[in-house]
Amino acid sequence: MSQNAVVPERKPSVVAIGNFDGVHRGHQAVLKQARALADARNLECVVLTFDPHPSVVLGRPAPPRLASLDRRVELLRASGASEVVIQPFTKELASWSPEHFVRDLLEAKLLARVVVVGQNFRFGHKRAGDFETMKALGKELGFDAVAADVAGDAEGPFSSTRVRGAIGAGEVVKAAEVLGRSHALTGVVEQGDKLGRTLGFPTANLGSIEEMLPPHGVYAVWVDRIDDGAPKVAHRPGVMNIGVRPTVDGTKLRVEVHLLDFEGDLYGATLRVELVERLRGEMKFDGLPALQAQIAKDSQQAGAILARSR
Repeated sequence: MSQNAVVPERKPSVVAIGNFDGVHRGHQAVLKQARALADARNLECVVLTFDPHPSVVLGRPAPPRLASLDRRVELLRASGASEVVIQPFTKELASWSPEHFVRDLLEAKLLARVVVVGQNFRFGHKRAGDFETMKALGKELGFDAVAADVAGDAEGPFSSTRVRGAIGAGEVVKAAEVLGRSHALTGVVEQGDKLGRTLGFPTANLGSIEEMLPPHGVYAVWVDRIDDGAPKVAHRPGVMNIGVRPTVDGTKLRVEVHLLDFEGDLYGATLRVELVERLRGEMKFDGLPALQAQIAKDSQQAGAILARSR
């Protein structure tokens, strides 16, 4: 992974530009297009993306993240990128003219021979440059500007906005249809109050989650341990609760997952949890016995759903 846009001894390349948050099916189509162009011309297939999100630097709220930066790089490589170049987005970069952006970054540093961008792509100071600007500069500097393919379905183009809308509504199945996989949360297992263990359903309490959370409720999930520690966890079925636990008068948001038919100490482990289906919203029960009975039902329902999705 490149940590900035300065990479020595670079080969001429096809450069696909974008934020690519979530690397959904629309992004995957763009990478497939860029990969085909690179293979046809014997060029490298390079993705140019930005961090932090430009909105942060420009003083606007950034949209919720669909994937961490490391996960985004992983998914972009899996979708066909030979290399992912992460350009720090700074106020200085935001002040560059379109010509400066193209000459200094695309031509001089990335050796672009083809640039793939969306028809609505804007770049340079105050978004002064557009696709026609890119085409004109490409003609002058010796690269081709290519409009990215637009992939979609009956509901419209695939987009990060559609994914966020689905997740925000708790419609994780719809989100998966746009992403091409289930939305996932990644976090580190922290010490909890062991209430789940007391009820017979021990949970791994996740902290340091960067990705967008769905509404409070209970979800059927697949769980993987993605660090190198033991015990290993590989595509293990589970049931996740997101909420404040109103039955015990909780106020702090918790994200906790119970792994079905699993025993082991996961404190400090990094888990990736794929949200497969929403089971129900958050509920307040009359007491712990009622809560315990509902968790048993949730676990059984999650197990049945996940057995069908293998």
